[in-house]
Amino acid sequence: MKIYNIDDAEKFLDTIKQCKGSVELISKQGDRLNLKSELTKYLALSKLFNDDAFINEMELIASDPDDVKLLVDYMMMGK
Repeated sequence: MKIYNIDDAEKFLDTIKQCKGSVELISKQGDRLNLKSELTKYLALSKLFNDDAFINEMELIASDPDDVKLLVDYMMMGK
């Protein structure tokens, strides 16, 4: 799934923390980074937010269908 226009990193990370299964960020090179890992989460997102503290687009894979619903709800209402 693609997520667009993330401007509140804290709220986004709180949503990821609520997910039951793994949530992976797909890098531009095709690498999968586990956002449930604290170290990976902060390294990956610090690079994404490095320039302007705003993410236009990111691709995520959620392993649990309930997590997909949670992320869709975030995109629709949680920004």
